[in-house]
Amino acid sequence: MGALAVGGSLFVGLSARAPLASAAANTWSFVAFAAVVAVLLWRLGGVRATPSADGLVVRNILRTRRLAWAEIVAVRMTLGDPWVVLDLADGTTLPVMAVQRADGERGMAEARRLSTLVRRWGETPEPGSSEPDAPQ
Repeated sequence: MGALAVGGSLFVGLSARAPLASAAANTWSFVAFAAVVAVLLWRLGGVRATPSADGLVVRNILRTRRLAWAEIVAVRMTLGDPWVVLDLADGTTLPVMAVQRADGERGMAEARRLSTLVRRWGETPEPGSSEPDAPQ
Protein backbone atom coordinates (compact mmCIF):
# COMPACT_ATOMS: atom_id res chain seq x y z
CA MET A 1 0.00 0.00 0.00
CA GLY A 2 2.92 2.32 0.72
CA ALA A 3 4.31 1.66 -2.75
CA LEU A 4 0.96 2.62 -4.23
CA ALA A 5 0.90 5.90 -2.31
CA VAL A 6 4.48 6.70 -3.34
CA GLY A 7 3.75 5.78 -6.96
CA GLY A 8 0.63 7.93 -6.99
CA SER A 9 2.48 10.86 -5.46
CA LEU A 10 5.26 10.54 -8.04
CA PHE A 11 2.68 10.38 -10.83
CA VAL A 12 0.98 13.56 -9.63
CA GLY A 13 4.31 15.30 -9.01
CA LEU A 14 5.80 14.41 -12.38
CA SER A 15 2.67 15.36 -14.29
CA ALA A 16 2.92 18.88 -12.85
CA ARG A 17 6.32 19.39 -14.53
CA ALA A 18 7.17 19.83 -18.22
CA PRO A 19 6.41 18.33 -20.72
CA LEU A 20 3.21 17.16 -19.01
CA ALA A 21 2.54 20.52 -17.37
CA SER A 22 -0.69 21.18 -19.24
CA ALA A 23 -3.84 21.87 -17.27
CA ALA A 24 -5.52 18.78 -18.74
CA ALA A 25 -2.67 16.48 -17.63
CA ASN A 26 -2.79 17.95 -14.13
CA THR A 27 -6.54 17.50 -13.94
CA TRP A 28 -6.47 13.91 -15.19
CA SER A 29 -3.59 12.92 -12.92
CA PHE A 30 -5.47 14.33 -9.93
CA VAL A 31 -8.67 12.52 -10.93
CA ALA A 32 -6.78 9.22 -11.37
CA PHE A 33 -5.01 9.58 -8.03
CA ALA A 34 -8.24 10.55 -6.25
CA ALA A 35 -9.99 7.52 -7.76
CA VAL A 36 -7.27 5.17 -6.48
CA VAL A 37 -7.45 6.74 -3.01
CA ALA A 38 -11.26 6.46 -3.02
CA VAL A 39 -11.11 2.75 -3.93
CA LEU A 40 -8.54 2.07 -1.20
CA LEU A 41 -10.62 3.92 1.40
CA TRP A 42 -13.75 2.05 0.29
CA ARG A 43 -11.96 -1.29 0.69
CA LEU A 44 -10.47 -0.21 4.04
CA GLY A 45 -13.93 0.71 5.28
CA GLY A 46 -15.28 -2.65 4.14
CA VAL A 47 -12.93 -4.97 6.03
CA ARG A 48 -14.93 -7.58 7.91
CA ALA A 49 -15.10 -11.16 9.08
CA THR A 50 -18.50 -12.76 8.54
CA PRO A 51 -19.19 -16.12 10.20
CA SER A 52 -21.85 -18.54 8.97
CA ALA A 53 -22.64 -22.22 9.41
CA ASP A 54 -20.46 -22.97 6.36
CA GLY A 55 -17.36 -21.06 7.45
CA LEU A 56 -15.82 -17.63 7.66
CA VAL A 57 -15.59 -14.94 4.99
CA VAL A 58 -12.62 -12.63 5.61
CA ARG A 59 -12.55 -9.40 3.62
CA ASN A 60 -9.28 -7.50 3.98
CA ILE A 61 -8.19 -4.47 1.95
CA LEU A 62 -6.99 -6.26 -1.16
CA ARG A 63 -8.50 -9.72 -0.96
CA THR A 64 -11.63 -11.56 0.16
CA ARG A 65 -11.24 -15.17 1.20
CA ARG A 66 -13.87 -17.79 2.07
CA LEU A 67 -12.76 -20.44 4.54
CA ALA A 68 -14.52 -23.58 5.72
CA TRP A 69 -14.37 -23.95 9.51
CA ALA A 70 -12.21 -27.06 9.15
CA GLU A 71 -9.54 -24.99 7.33
CA ILE A 72 -8.96 -22.82 10.41
CA VAL A 73 -6.63 -24.44 12.94
CA ALA A 74 -6.21 -21.60 15.45
CA VAL A 75 -7.03 -17.97 16.14
CA ARG A 76 -4.15 -15.84 17.49
CA MET A 77 -3.70 -12.28 18.67
CA THR A 78 -0.29 -12.15 20.27
CA LEU A 79 1.10 -9.07 21.97
CA GLY A 80 2.79 -7.70 18.83
CA ASP A 81 -0.04 -8.44 16.39
CA PRO A 82 -2.16 -5.45 15.33
CA TRP A 83 -5.06 -7.77 14.43
CA VAL A 84 -6.20 -11.38 14.64
CA VAL A 85 -4.20 -13.93 12.66
CA LEU A 86 -5.71 -17.26 11.60
CA ASP A 87 -3.48 -20.33 11.40
CA LEU A 88 -4.75 -22.41 8.48
CA ALA A 89 -4.62 -26.15 7.89
CA ASP A 90 -2.33 -25.72 4.85
CA GLY A 91 0.37 -24.17 7.06
CA THR A 92 -0.24 -20.56 6.03
CA THR A 93 -1.65 -17.69 8.04
CA LEU A 94 -4.35 -15.17 7.23
CA PRO A 95 -4.68 -11.77 8.92
CA VAL A 96 -8.20 -10.70 9.88
CA MET A 97 -7.98 -6.91 9.77
CA ALA A 98 -11.57 -6.54 10.97
CA VAL A 99 -10.61 -7.61 14.51
CA GLN A 100 -7.96 -5.18 15.73
CA ARG A 101 -6.04 -4.78 18.97
CA ALA A 102 -6.55 -1.00 18.70
CA ASP A 103 -10.26 -1.58 19.43
CA GLY A 104 -9.29 -2.49 23.00
CA GLU A 105 -11.64 -4.77 24.92
CA ARG A 106 -14.11 -4.92 22.04
CA GLY A 107 -11.39 -6.28 19.75
CA MET A 108 -10.30 -8.82 22.35
CA ALA A 109 -13.92 -9.93 22.87
CA GLU A 110 -14.34 -10.42 19.12
CA ALA A 111 -11.09 -12.42 19.00
CA ARG A 112 -12.41 -14.67 21.80
CA ARG A 113 -15.74 -15.03 20.00
CA LEU A 114 -13.99 -16.02 16.77
CA SER A 115 -11.83 -18.51 18.66
CA THR A 116 -14.94 -20.04 20.23
CA LEU A 117 -16.60 -20.37 16.82
CA VAL A 118 -13.50 -22.06 15.38
CA ARG A 119 -13.38 -24.54 18.28
CA ARG A 120 -17.10 -25.23 18.00
CA TRP A 121 -17.38 -25.50 14.23
CA GLY A 122 -13.83 -26.37 13.20
CA GLU A 123 -13.87 -29.96 14.32
CA THR A 124 -15.90 -32.59 12.52
CA PRO A 125 -18.69 -33.74 14.86
CA GLU A 126 -18.64 -37.37 15.86
CA PRO A 127 -21.46 -39.55 14.50
CA GLY A 128 -24.54 -39.35 16.68
CA SER A 129 -23.58 -36.07 18.36
CA SER A 130 -25.79 -33.04 17.97
CA GLU A 131 -24.45 -30.09 15.99
CA PRO A 132 -23.96 -26.79 17.81
CA ASP A 133 -26.03 -23.75 16.99
CA ALA A 134 -25.09 -21.77 13.89
CA PRO A 135 -23.00 -18.61 14.42
CA GLN A 136 -24.96 -15.38 14.75
